[in-house]
Amino acid sequence: MSKVKLKISSRLLKTKVRKQAYLNPKLCRFCGNKDLEDSLDYKNVGLLRSFLTERNKILPSRISGNCCSHQRILSKEIKIARSIALLPFCSIRA
Repeated sequence: MSKVKLKISSRLLKTKVRKQAYLNPKLCRFCGNKDLEDSLDYKNVGLLRSFLTERNKILPSRISGNCCSHQRILSKEIKIARSIALLPFCSIRA
């Protein structure tokens, strides 16, 4: 049996290359920086606020770029900060 080689059209190849050019690998900002990982605490409200949307929802890791272990730690710290009223649970609509 001979293998049949499939031909890829140049149009499909160009779109594949174009898509790969725009996809930047998202890196976890806590994995490479030990100082930033130590500052991941419920008292650091400025850092935690950068991982919230304008409606104060926690950003998912596919958007923020965090790895799964740091995303779990981050969400835990945000929930602690919310429970002691350092961060709001929801935005107030007027």
